[in-house]
Amino acid sequence: MLANCFGYISCYFNIEKLKMFLFDLLYVLVLVLLGPMIIYRMVRYGRYWQGVMEKLGFVAKRESDRPCIWLHAVSMGEVNATRTLVKQLKRDLPDYEIVISSTTDTGYNQALKMYGGEHRVFFYPLDISWFVRRTFKRIRPDLVVLMELELWPNFSAVAKKLDVPVVVSNGRISAAKGFPRYKKVAWLIRPIFRRLTLALVQEEEYGQRFEYLGVAKEKIKVVGTLKYDTAEVTDNVPGSQQLAESLKIGRDCRLWVCGSTGPGEEEIILDTYKQLIDDGFDDLRLVIVPRKPERFNEVANLIEERFDLVRYSQIKANGLKVGDDSRAVILGDTMGDLRKFYSLAEVIFVGRTLVAMGGSDMMEAVALGKVVVVGPYTENFSETMGLLKDAGGIVEVEAGGLPEKIGELFENPVKSETISKKGRDVIIANKGATDRTVKFLADVLGHKSL
Repeated sequence: MLANCFGYISCYFNIEKLKMFLFDLLYVLVLVLLGPMIIYRMVRYGRYWQGVMEKLGFVAKRESDRPCIWLHAVSMGEVNATRTLVKQLKRDLPDYEIVISSTTDTGYNQALKMYGGEHRVFFYPLDISWFVRRTFKRIRPDLVVLMELELWPNFSAVAKKLDVPVVVSNGRISAAKGFPRYKKVAWLIRPIFRRLTLALVQEEEYGQRFEYLGVAKEKIKVVGTLKYDTAEVTDNVPGSQQLAESLKIGRDCRLWVCGSTGPGEEEIILDTYKQLIDDGFDDLRLVIVPRKPERFNEVANLIEERFDLVRYSQIKANGLKVGDDSRAVILGDTMGDLRKFYSLAEVIFVGRTLVAMGGSDMMEAVALGKVVVVGPYTENFSETMGLLKDAGGIVEVEAGGLPEKIGELFENPVKSETISKKGRDVIIANKGATDRTVKFLADVLGHKSL
């Protein structure tokens, strides 16, 4: 009995176990406080139900004896960034089974769409220690790769205890939101960051932030941005012609596509559209594609206050074609069609840049050989913006100057083509992050010959 008491005391004062217990306690308290709101959203909007058992650690057991790489991507953007990485891991490390997890419904659904027929896709566990341990036990990974960051305390502690290396790939910490928040609690999260095996970051500035937060300098490698590799350089996006036919987008009109827009931007875009029409751009058509699906109805209402509305989801679902009202604004309220809209555009505006939201990814649009316009808030892609601006391959404008700049680009196609070519050249010149990333991952796994 005395031995049992000493064992209990020893266990209790095990620092790592104590930390995990305290985080578990904190999570439970948060869940209790947020419980009413979570239940309301579950009932009212049907949120959080998908994959609920997997979030509790009840993923299907991996039966294979093959070694395993667990790749985690938080949401759709991070999932899309895995495309070239998964492809090259399969090529260079064919003995390894690759499994993919995501946190959000949109990320999970996109991963299923991309990999469901070939790789296991599941929901990332909530960071309560027994959920995390259960997931590790069932997946049995040899390596965990976290896209961009998504580093949780109990997850990293369990991985360390099980001697599973954890690597951040395509790592970044934004200057606008992420880093200021982390700095406030740096004393708390530095032990968590120290557990990383490697941080493969997009640029030197991000590497400095990882170092400040506790990652040893020798564990930080600047490899570039995977999104340059996933940004497909092409003039033809499959399905775009069918989309054009259903929406009657032809050569007799000019198309302005505004993608990944955020709150506060749609009003500016719609006011700009009206001003351009008043200025004589009678053949101009507008497409707005909000970044978040939950805002589709909100943006639809904003459009209907000013113009006739065409919801592409209704056209697509029913196999219909749009009417003859060329002034109607098209709302891209479907998932997975943004590139198709971009490929048809003459001018593209990439959203979350006119308001202080850090910016959306402009690389995909630039790679399609289109002239791309952004606002001044692009902190999430600071290095890419620097390269594009230095090369003259992108247009940056304040909200007040949007009508004049969009009109100028439509009126001067030669200038627009020059800008778009310079931008595409930047994308091509900066490819290669996937190859560098896979070599470091192979080294962690002991495959130094790659």
